Order: sequence, then C-alpha cells, then structure tokens
Amino acid sequence: MARKEKKYHIIYKTTNTLTGRYYYGMHSTDNLDDGYLGSGRRLRYSINKYGRDVHERKIIEFCSDRSSLKELEIKIVTLDEVAKKDCMNLMVGGEGGFISEEQQRYRSVCGGKAYGEKLRQDPEFRKRHNVIVSNNIKTAHRLGKITIPDWTGKKHKEESKAKMSESMKGKGCGETNSQFGTCWITRNGVNKKIKKTETQIYFDDGWILGRK
Repeated sequence: MARKEKKYHIIYKTTNTLTGRYYYGMHSTDNLDDGYLGSGRRLRYSINKYGRDVHERKIIEFCSDRSSLKELEIKIVTLDEVAKKDCMNLMVGGEGGFISEEQQRYRSVCGGKAYGEKLRQDPEFRKRHNVIVSNNIKTAHRLGKITIPDWTGKKHKEESKAKMSESMKGKGCGETNSQFGTCWITRNGVNKKIKKTETQIYFDDGWILGRK
C-alpha cells in the first residue's frame, strides 16, 4: 500500500536562542504543532545540552509535495551555508547531501564536527568538496532525479503567509515565550543570555547589559 501523503510540507529553521546556532530542515506532517524540531546530530546534541525550551522552530516556506520540498532544501542548505560557524547542518540539502565516498569515509572516521571544521579551515578540501557537490547535483538534475527551480526574486505566496501566521497564533507571547524573563549581557566581546533575576551577580563581575 502506498504511503499516505502528508497534509503539510515545510522548510523550517530551528534556532538555539541561547547560542544563536541554527538548523534548517524539511518536514512533512498532518499537524503543524507536532513539536518537531529536527533530527540533525548537532541539533540533537544542542537540545540535549540546553533543553527543548530554548529551541524555536520557524516555518520558512510551505511546499506542495515532498519532491518540491527536497528541491527547495537544496537551494537553501548550500555548501556555503553548511560551512558557516553557527549552522548546525552537516550536509547540503536534498537527498542525503550529495557527498562523495571519500567525504563519507572522512566523516565516518572523524565525526561531523571535525568534517565541518575541515571545510572551514582547509581551502583545498573545501574546493574539492565544492566541485564534487556541484557535479553530483548537476548529474542528478541531468538524469531527472531532481529539478532545481530558480527562486531569484520570489516571495512567499499569500497562502503560505496565511498558514505561517495561523501556525504562530498564541505562541511566544508573555510567559509562553521561551525567552520570557531573560536578557543578554556582554563582557570582553563575549555574549551570554541569563535570567533577569541573576543580572546583579553578573554585573558585580564586570558584565554589562546588551550584546555585541
């Protein structure tokens, strides 16, 4: 029996509001309030360390089906995005990431964190990765496995805007907001979010209100 198509297909962004790190993902569901935050390795670590309540998921875009969802994720989760320090995605978007056997072996041996660090710090490795990803995407496109739409200049459809607005109603207001009762403080270029009841303790240690 064919798998039943879900009602909603979304691209989302889950952000750790304490660290500023974020994760892009795609999700198909019948319930926009199902509490799904994502399944990436770094994201799971972040949730385990800081708790679910400091992670916020925002819907970036609605798609009509799973296929167009994968196509859009390819456009959003690029190699440049994955290489950013605050990005928790380990792979480019689409069907598993379009990475080579060499890269899969490196990631298996060294782990995702080391793989991301090597992308950022080793220009030659990054260049090879870039070429491999580009060629594999072009090949998949040529064989008809994926299509890559041109999203330049496009905006959210009014229907998508209405769905996002409806999904956010009653959320993040007053005490229901996960950041209620907190504030940012900074010292020597380091930013930190704390409870407002703890400010005096930090002020006495040289911290000031705000962030840089």
